Amino acid sequence: MKNIKDYYLVLGVESDASLATVKTAFRQKASLFHPDKNAAHDAPDKFREIKEAYDTLSVAEKRSAYDENRRRNLLDNPIQTAREIWTNYIQGVLH
Repeated sequence: MKNIKDYYLVLGVESDASLATVKTAFRQKASLFHPDKNAAHDAPDKFREIKEAYDTLSVAEKRSAYDENRRRNLLDNPIQTAREIWTNYIQGVLH
C-alpha cells in the first residue's frame, strides 16, 4: 500500500477546514519552517511537506481526489491506514 501523507495533519487543520483556514495555516507553518528563517536541519524538508500539503488542499479538484483516496485507503486496508494515522499523529505531537 502506498503511504499517504496526512496533509491535514501537516497543516494542523481539520479535514473540513475552509480554504481560508487552509491558507492561514499554510502561511503560519511556511513562515515557521522557511529555510531562510529557520536554521534547523529538517526545516527544508518540513517546508517542502507544508508546500506539498497546501498545493493539494488549496485546489478543489486536487483536494477532492486526495479526500477520495484517503477514504478508499481506509476502506481497503483499515488496520494499516489506522496505524499510519496513529504514527503520523504521534510524530506530530512529539515534534
